[in-house]
Amino acid sequence: MITDWIVETDFSILNWIQEYLRCGFLDQILPVFTSLGEKGWFFILAAVIMLGIPKYRKWGLSLGLALLFGLLFGNLLIKNIVARTRPYDMVEEIVLLVNPLSDYSFPSGHTMAAFEFFSVVCMMPIKKRYKILAGVLAFTMAFSRLYLYVHFPSDVLVGMLLGTLFGLMGVFTANKIKG
Repeated sequence: MITDWIVETDFSILNWIQEYLRCGFLDQILPVFTSLGEKGWFFILAAVIMLGIPKYRKWGLSLGLALLFGLLFGNLLIKNIVARTRPYDMVEEIVLLVNPLSDYSFPSGHTMAAFEFFSVVCMMPIKKRYKILAGVLAFTMAFSRLYLYVHFPSDVLVGMLLGTLFGLMGVFTANKIKG
């Protein structure tokens, strides 16, 4: 069955990360880094800052709308419909580096918000190095969720896809609003 294959593949990837990439340096850095995504505060702050700068106001609106789409459709609707258990709840011997979470696993909200941010930044008229930096931030956020064993790879992959979609929707909707 396809769902069995997905779960087996998810655990194979998670366990490979734990076995071959787990180290003291990342154990210290990634819990701090992933905290930027808690409740989306970093990305909300970025939207508010952009809204306050006339040159980037449309992009702040785009990001704000993207985050709203992610909250409504990703975190409130899809997460609760799918109601997927987190990987650490299925494996007894895992040592968590972050506090256990109270919501469901699918899709990854941290990853979704990071990719909403990344997709909006990619469409902004700014230097390429800032777009690359946003991409590194988004991919590092996605990886941190796997490293910390709080999401399955399929949660993160769907979070990336939805985040990109919601980012595009945010830009499209802001363009319609701003004319």
